[in-house]
Amino acid sequence: MDIGLQLKVENLLARYVHALDDDRLEEWPDFFVENGLYRITTGENFERKLPVSIISADSRAMLRDRVSALRHANIYEAQRYRHSVSCTLVERVGADSARAISNFHVARIMHTGEMLLFASGRYLDRIHLNAAAAQFEERIVVLDSRSVDTLLAIPL
Repeated sequence: MDIGLQLKVENLLARYVHALDDDRLEEWPDFFVENGLYRITTGENFERKLPVSIISADSRAMLRDRVSALRHANIYEAQRYRHSVSCTLVERVGADSARAISNFHVARIMHTGEMLLFASGRYLDRIHLNAAAAQFEERIVVLDSRSVDTLLAIPL
């Protein structure tokens, strides 16, 4: 086991969820390489290899546009998330690349204080490694349920 690799990947995942949970959405695109892919899909669509996604972006610029829309254009009820991420399985696939799989639960807390389990699933990640840090080349969020709340505004 490569402890250094494990720690680098787990650090990326932790910084990612803390940025989302702390409403620092403007930092979200920087967790991805310039042409990084972010996709949310259902388990059923993923297993059947269907390209249909709930959210899909294939560049950092598209992620920035999404954040801008969330901040300035979209209207949705005030809410925040709290992520819980499982232990992460990490596999090196090249000198500067790794794959990671982790499970997650996301609680959604509404401005009224109401809290519920909003989403569960797994992250399937391809990660670019460099000396300074790690970034997502691809983050596929595979939801356990095919029933998706229409309030899915904030990235998972």
